[in-house]
Amino acid sequence: MNKNEFIDEVARKADMSKAQAGKAVDAVFDAITEALQNGDDVRLVGFGTFSSARREAREGRNPRTGETIQIKASNQPKFSAGKGLKDALN
Repeated sequence: MNKNEFIDEVARKADMSKAQAGKAVDAVFDAITEALQNGDDVRLVGFGTFSSARREAREGRNPRTGETIQIKASNQPKFSAGKGLKDALN
């Protein structure tokens, strides 16, 4: 499912227009992104937790040339599924 299909599904389930659903989905994504940028976790009980993890600088290899390269430190987004989501899939 891509973003447009997701918006269509939200609009259908929430009985709202696609434009309203698009704004709502974008607002949710923006809120999660801002929280992660501020170092906060987003916990949605029954669904899961969005968090960020720090990856330290490290050495890697260019797969084409085998040359050693330096990979910069970065923050990576993480998602851990909650019990409700796991149970729904199994």
